[in-house]
Amino acid sequence: MAARKLETAVPRGNINWMSTTIPFTPAAAEQVHFDRKELGLILSLYGRMVAQGEWRDYGISGLRELAVFSVFRRTAEFPLYRIEKRSKLRQRQGMYSVGGMDGQILRRGHDLAQVLRVLERKSIRAVD
Repeated sequence: MAARKLETAVPRGNINWMSTTIPFTPAAAEQVHFDRKELGLILSLYGRMVAQGEWRDYGISGLRELAVFSVFRRTAEFPLYRIEKRSKLRQRQGMYSVGGMDGQILRRGHDLAQVLRVLERKSIRAVD
């Protein structure tokens, strides 16, 4: 009897899809992204590094478990640095981290401004 109910629940023939309501999946809402304040801090640092000639390009990815801001020296190469936001690590080591080209985590923490300081220190050089 249950099989008959399933058969009658599935529409057959021509369906008017324009009037059919399709609910959004909850998986789309679970993606992690940088908010406006976080992007402001990251893009401020990016602008300073571009002005110094250190960085040239960037890429942003919003994935299910993390958001990534990748920094490139040239367009078609591996990223120099990856600034990551992992919401699941909020209560543990901190949800922000900066990774290097080799995949090593350079700094991790709860405050994005503090985590980004590791990249500002790398730009300080002695002037002749």
